[in-house]
Amino acid sequence: MTPPQAKTWSQRGRTPVVRVRGRSRRRMSIAALTCYKPGHRSRLLYRPRRDDGRRDGRKSFSWRDYRDLLIAAHQQLGGPIVLVWDNLNVHKASDLQEWAATRDWLTIYYLPPYAPDLNPVEGIWSLLRRGWLSNAAFSSPEHLVQRTRRGLRHIQYRSHLIDGCLAETGLTISPT
Repeated sequence: MTPPQAKTWSQRGRTPVVRVRGRSRRRMSIAALTCYKPGHRSRLLYRPRRDDGRRDGRKSFSWRDYRDLLIAAHQQLGGPIVLVWDNLNVHKASDLQEWAATRDWLTIYYLPPYAPDLNPVEGIWSLLRRGWLSNAAFSSPEHLVQRTRRGLRHIQYRSHLIDGCLAETGLTISPT
């Protein structure tokens, strides 16, 4: 009787090599809103955007993409929105500010510069990176999109996670 033999996928003494096709232009951007209303469950609204790989195509969100996200949020939430944004240059685009000034249901405040610890959405990204995107080798851009959407969907259905991201900032919701 012979002892069991360990099976490996590489020869003894040779380091296994996995070839991964990489294209530096493949990118995915996500815009998200954490929505809080006293007496209601917290919500997470998000929109993914994939870089299509064309040289003339835009890689990230434009002010129109943010405008469309805010319109969708207003329709889903059914009420006025008080938006607290970080200082991303697209958030401060003049076209977006002009559009927002004409909407009576939208009030915008900006976080101080370099204050990611006050942004609850940063907690969402941390949960996503530490959970559903960790220890994964993505075989294709579609695989990355699928895992990201699955992770965000799991977070969406667990409002206590979204509440925890707000609690981590130290900010509170107080109706006026």
